[in-house]
Amino acid sequence: MIDPLFALGTVVATPGALEAMGATGTTPGELLERHARGDWGELCAEDEDQNELGLLGGFRLMSAYRLPDGVTVWVITEADRSSTTFLLPDEY
Repeated sequence: MIDPLFALGTVVATPGALEAMGATGTTPGELLERHARGDWGELCAEDEDQNELGLLGGFRLMSAYRLPDGVTVWVITEADRSSTTFLLPDEY
């Protein structure tokens, strides 16, 4: 893994996110690496701007990745950088 732009903390995932990634052969590591290097996936410009501010100010960071089957997985790192969670939008 590359040197991350921020601390990831403890990495956890909901069963739904694990099932969705497994169904497409997507590994959590692939998405985690993208998130950690600041590739936020499919966010709107406003959310991307919030992440850029979050990097500077220590706020929550969020990425959204569309899997090959169309399911979206969110990756959220808490503001205190204590944890990063994989989850589906309807699990939020």
